[in-house]
Amino acid sequence: MQCELCGNESSKCRPADVDGARMMLCPDCMKHGRGIKEATVTVTTNTQRSILTRIRRPKEKDVYEGMDRELVSNWGDLIRTARKKKGLSRGQLGFNIGERTITIAKIENGDLRPPDKIAEKLEKNLAISLFEEVKKVSTSSGGSHPNSLTLGDFIKTEDK
Repeated sequence: MQCELCGNESSKCRPADVDGARMMLCPDCMKHGRGIKEATVTVTTNTQRSILTRIRRPKEKDVYEGMDRELVSNWGDLIRTARKKKGLSRGQLGFNIGERTITIAKIENGDLRPPDKIAEKLEKNLAISLFEEVKKVSTSSGGSHPNSLTLGDFIKTEDK
């Protein structure tokens, strides 16, 4: 085994505490640390069962449940035209909302989706609306009923 302090090979390396870090040290380096006695832990089957019963899976939660709005699809163009209409440079807009110029450029180019907080700052500063209401679509699950939806109903096909 190799000493973790000096790097020398030694078959007599033992665990030690060196300034709060647990290391394997050779007998020569043991003066730099404090020896640790290794305790063996045995787990009985009753203990294993009690540990397993304590572990509970979190309840599944619908992540879309509270979402009532989403970012419009052409947000980059909207931001760019509103910024130019106000006569602001990317640097000035970034300064106004507390963001870097490169971030504004990436958002305008569509390379970066603005987080909700930044989008709200942009809406306020540029007097635009970047969010739209989410329309809920009710789908019925169920087999081969003539009125039920299938995956094909959601796919846009191009006429050949």
